[in-house]
Amino acid sequence: MTLWTPWLVESSQLKYRGIVEALEADLGAGRIQPGDRLPPQRAIAEALGVDLTTVTRAFNEARRRGLVEAHAGRGTFIRRGFGGQGAGAIDAAPSVDLSMNIPPQPAAAHLQRVISETITSLLSSGRGMLHLHYQESTGSAPDREAAALWLGRRIPGVKAPSILVANGAQSALFAIFECLLSPGDGLAVGSLTFPGVKAIALQRGYTLRPVAMDDSGLIPDSFEEVCRRSPPKALYVIPAIDNPTTATLPEERRRKIIAVARKYGVAIVEDDPYSPLQDETPTPFAALAPDITWHVATLSKCLTPALRIAYVVAPGNAQFLRLASVLRAVTLMAPPLNAALASRWITTGTLDEIADAIRNEAMARQKIARSVLGDADISADSHGHHVWLKMPPRWRAVDLAEYADRSGIPVVPSSVFATGPSAPEAVRLSLGVAPDRETLLQALKLLASLISQPALAAKAIV
Repeated sequence: MTLWTPWLVESSQLKYRGIVEALEADLGAGRIQPGDRLPPQRAIAEALGVDLTTVTRAFNEARRRGLVEAHAGRGTFIRRGFGGQGAGAIDAAPSVDLSMNIPPQPAAAHLQRVISETITSLLSSGRGMLHLHYQESTGSAPDREAAALWLGRRIPGVKAPSILVANGAQSALFAIFECLLSPGDGLAVGSLTFPGVKAIALQRGYTLRPVAMDDSGLIPDSFEEVCRRSPPKALYVIPAIDNPTTATLPEERRRKIIAVARKYGVAIVEDDPYSPLQDETPTPFAALAPDITWHVATLSKCLTPALRIAYVVAPGNAQFLRLASVLRAVTLMAPPLNAALASRWITTGTLDEIADAIRNEAMARQKIARSVLGDADISADSHGHHVWLKMPPRWRAVDLAEYADRSGIPVVPSSVFATGPSAPEAVRLSLGVAPDRETLLQALKLLASLISQPALAAKAIV
């Protein structure tokens, strides 16, 4: 049995794909054979000079293409049967992605049917073909009115003229930070935060300023200490069902954070994808401090990320115009047909029906996670679709992530979210990708089995 020598195809646009393409090339050339073993992920990362997350993505992609299979406790191997060969002795492990944080898509949501019917209805109307044309970078007037109707439930008094329709939350966040910061400026974030914001900061040269967190989220005194040392230009916060910790900031903390932000002239960027899933949530920053808050509300977590629709409430007219200018340069516009579909769902109540089905499914999956991992130290919101699992003694998060990936159930270690020099030993588990509850149950049982094996933890800390 040959141990694969890692390399990557330099011409590939993305490094993780370069690793997979190198693996495919060696298979095609006969340099490796079905049944041959791949080195550990960490060894590949060190050999290629890339981060562990890149290698994890490569393993996931190779598994998706049917190139490799993982066997718990043994490693990852070239799949027997690849290239038409007969079935081998290495059984394929269940492949359930616990790393991708998307909402479940239950049958009760009828998404496939509803999307098809809505698009057909939109395009067959008298002015339907206009949804295939270019539109204003701020979004059409009907789409902004629909957004105001939806957002008004959580932000009383919000009006369409202050709302922009963006091509997803990531594009919106990039554009907002472009309005607020210059390279080298400070951006206050939680000590654990959304990796998409870390990527923006790295791309644009912003300096991340970590704010300490506890089980209730950002600690206001830590935020003030950050501001006292050197005021950042902005604070980024996920106020409800934080990603990854699942904490929801109490309203008292929100008011204290606002007081600190006003004292030091710091803008607040409120990324709020999860509160539509909750039955009740504290008052948003955008309602408590509308003059200093940029509010981002995406449909990706309460419906589906495929729509690429997010709504931004700007704190004033000047900021609205500045953001419109940046969005025009970066993404031009949100997809008009998708925006019209979202508006139709809002105005007809279909969005609420789909969101209710997703919320109910998320609650059922959280119960499954609690039943399987009940003895573990976990944090979760009953309405959310991710879980924050703290490591038992002797385990390191990166090692569990590697074992889990080899077993076909990838998870995300805390280092991916960390903004400071250290991170707690924990992993994020996402419950939405599994196609059904039984598949999720089996994946979580496998994960619990891995954690319960002291021998694996002992090897992990050697």
